[in-house]
Amino acid sequence: MCLRPTDPPAPTLAFVAAVALDDAVRVYLPQAAGLALKWPNDLLVDGAKLSGMLLERAGDAVVIGIGVNIAHHPDLADRATTSLAAHGAPVAPDAFLETLAEGFARWLGRWRGEGLAPIRQRWLDRAHPLGTALTARLPDGGSVTGLFDGLDSDGALLLRLADGTRHAMHAGDVLLA
Repeated sequence: MCLRPTDPPAPTLAFVAAVALDDAVRVYLPQAAGLALKWPNDLLVDGAKLSGMLLERAGDAVVIGIGVNIAHHPDLADRATTSLAAHGAPVAPDAFLETLAEGFARWLGRWRGEGLAPIRQRWLDRAHPLGTALTARLPDGGSVTGLFDGLDSDGALLLRLADGTRHAMHAGDVLLA
């Protein structure tokens, strides 16, 4: 998808894509109790990565790419992966794309009309629980470990550190500890 957003802030489109993806997957895996969003751009089933998203800015446009393991999934040494087919949900790619596009349009309309708040709340409702242990790899190569403490109003990941302080993350790769 390629969009030219003005308001709300374009980086929050990752949350629009995430909740739309979650809704689409739930159409085909309605009983998936282990389905959870992982900040900022992954969807997991029982801790295994089902899909991921990437947003890139190109001038005044934002390009959103979403990859979903529909029929197959890679066998990776560093993380568990899965597919819809592995969970008994064979679906044609074009049918999935249509479901995803409809959901994205719906959530995009809410984002444009209501801002990030309803999307943020849905994301929190579908994410790993508060208090989940996380390790975040930072863009500079460092890392931060703490407990998931929600999202701030702009979508930054909040970690409660061992010393009781709160750390806001705006970029990084999060691993469930």
